[in-house]
Amino acid sequence: MKNTSRLGKMPSWQRNFVLIGMFSCSLTGVAYLLGHEFQIQRTVLGTHAVLAWHGIAAILATVALGSILPFHLKAGLKSKRKLLSGLSQLGFLVALLISGALLYYGPEEIRESVVLTHYLVGAAFFAIFLLHGLYSGKLRTVNAKKVH
Repeated sequence: MKNTSRLGKMPSWQRNFVLIGMFSCSLTGVAYLLGHEFQIQRTVLGTHAVLAWHGIAAILATVALGSILPFHLKAGLKSKRKLLSGLSQLGFLVALLISGALLYYGPEEIRESVVLTHYLVGAAFFAIFLLHGLYSGKLRTVNAKKVH
């Protein structure tokens, strides 16, 4: 039997869509960072193909974000649970979208600072994304034990 009493709970397809979108974007971004900036397996990880996959994954992650904004965000604001991690994620994602657009369309003079900003914000986002999900999972387990 499904537990539908939890405010803001996403259907399985949507949760998977968000997880796949965010993880694929984060992992391809980390791969490119390692290959391009840190010269780790540069011929594999630092290629234009990895960067292109990161762009495609970013589009997927953006669509996934759009799919949860109307319901999940509203429910989170209403319940006042995990506001810091949830709103931080939203802010970081907006910063990532803007910095990603600046990397593609912005002036060359600011490129290096935008690259650094994009990497740092991306790392912070991914850490908070993981914490937000882990915290959620722990609560579900604790609440399920209390119910039974």
